[in-house]
Amino acid sequence: MNATAMHAEVAPARGRYQGLAQIFVFNWRMYAGTAAGMCVALCAWPLLGTWERAAMLAGVGPALYWMAASIAVSHYVYDCAGLYDFGWMRREIGTPRRWINIHAGLDETSAILEELFAGAEHRTVDIFDERAMTEASIRQARECRGVASTTRAARYDELPFTDGWFDTAFVLFAAHELRRHEQRVRFFREVARVLDVRGELVLMEHMRGLCNLAAFGPGALHFFSRRAWLKAAHDAGLAVESEFNRTPFVLVLILRRV
Repeated sequence: MNATAMHAEVAPARGRYQGLAQIFVFNWRMYAGTAAGMCVALCAWPLLGTWERAAMLAGVGPALYWMAASIAVSHYVYDCAGLYDFGWMRREIGTPRRWINIHAGLDETSAILEELFAGAEHRTVDIFDERAMTEASIRQARECRGVASTTRAARYDELPFTDGWFDTAFVLFAAHELRRHEQRVRFFREVARVLDVRGELVLMEHMRGLCNLAAFGPGALHFFSRRAWLKAAHDAGLAVESEFNRTPFVLVLILRRV
C-alpha cells in the first residue's frame, strides 16, 4: 500500500470552537493558575488597605486582560479567520508531486493537505523530542490527541529520506517547539537536504511582535520574532521567496534553498 492510499481520507470538518477548546486543554495549567490567583485576590480584598489594593489591581488587572485577550484571539485565529483554508497554497507553490508534512505531535493539517493535493505522494513525520521540546503545552497536546499510526517518528536533525526527495515541505506551527537557535538551524538544514534543488519549505508560525504581545502578554515569549526565523533560515542556507500574513497574528514564510 503506498502513502497516498494509506492517507486517503477526507479532511474532517473543524468544530466551531475546536481551536478554542484546544487552547484551554493544552494550557489548562496556566489558566487554572490565573483563576486561582484571582480567587485568592478576591478573598483577601476586604482585608487590604488602599495601597495593597492598588498593588493587587496592578498585578491582577493585566493577568485578567491577557487571559481574556488570549482566549478571544485564539478563537478568532483558529476558529473564525479561515486559518485552515489552504487554497492560497495552490497559488503560492502550485501542486507538488511529493510533499512532507512535519509536525511535533499535534497534526491538524495532513488530512487537509491530502485533500488539497490529492494524488500526490506524501509522508507525515513527527519530530517530537522530549529533550529539545520542553514546553508543557506540547506534551499536553500529545497526551490528549495522540499521534496517528500513519505518522513516522524521526529526529528533527535526521530525517529518514534521501537527498532531494520532496518538492515541498510543510512545517506549520511546529518549528517553534525547537527552543534554541542552533536546533532550528539544524532542522532547517535537514529539511533543505530532503528538498529538491527547487523545492520549497512552507513555514507558518505566530510571531513575537506587537499584535501577539498585546494578545498573549508574556505567553508571546513562546513565539520567535520574524528576525529570529530569518536568521535561522539564512544560517541554514535558505532564502525567503515570499512572505505574507494569515491574520495579524500569523506569518507565512516560503523558503527556498540558496
